[in-house]
Amino acid sequence: MEREEDVKVGANKFSERHALGTGAQSEKPEYKEAPPAPLFEPGELKSWSFYRAGIAEFVATFLFLYITILTVMGVNRSPSKCSSVGIQGIAWSFGGMIFALVYCTAGISGGHINPAVTFGLFLARKLSLTRAVFYMVMQCLGAICGAGVVKGFEGNARFEMYKGGANMVNHGYSKGDGLGAEIVGTFVLVYTVFSATDAKRNARDSHVPILAPLPIGFAVFLVHLATIPITGTGINPARSLGAAIIFNRDHAWNDQWIFWVGPFVGAAIAAVYHQIVIRAIPFKSRP
Repeated sequence: MEREEDVKVGANKFSERHALGTGAQSEKPEYKEAPPAPLFEPGELKSWSFYRAGIAEFVATFLFLYITILTVMGVNRSPSKCSSVGIQGIAWSFGGMIFALVYCTAGISGGHINPAVTFGLFLARKLSLTRAVFYMVMQCLGAICGAGVVKGFEGNARFEMYKGGANMVNHGYSKGDGLGAEIVGTFVLVYTVFSATDAKRNARDSHVPILAPLPIGFAVFLVHLATIPITGTGINPARSLGAAIIFNRDHAWNDQWIFWVGPFVGAAIAAVYHQIVIRAIPFKSRP
């Protein structure tokens, strides 16, 4: 039987410091810079909150892929874009799902739903390496399961005909174009995450934590509008990997590196820009 002490440890000692939205909906706090997360925090592995957060990331990424890939398939099977929700509808499905899922899971796991977001927050020392790796694994597993369910609904023939919603560089664009689009698109997303969850802004403007999922979802929507014609828009390695594994064709795997390198580079640039240039955290005097 789980001891009461372990419950307290899970609920208090290892609370989610990196909540994106609902985790900070209390009275207006005083501004205080959170201490950097340790690289490895062994106590996390004994805490239920650690595994609960991973499960939340799995479920959220599963739902994200299920809704978005199913939307992509619906648009691709329509005889014309006018008879479906079109590119705008695809962009809304991605942005809307991120908005909803970040809102639902922010207080549990931080609502990352994206290895690039997790990587950027890890570089900023918002979470430990242990938690970051665990999140990425659960996100990828959730994405694979979500894409697999869509294939089960659509059937093998239809799923392959419409390329399974897999990301790849579209005709007329080079791999360099695709890489650049993924870097810039992920920068927009991760920079928005940092700005929407900034501790200083949260202390000054009490409404910011509540509204955080909205700009994050809207950033995803806008990036999709811009880059769907180029790469189908990845900016989320788990989304790209899940669709590629279930689709499993050479032309999807040939470009897969772009959808890992691009988002991770974009996330790293966003982390450096926000933490060093905007917040100047390394230059602040510590007590």
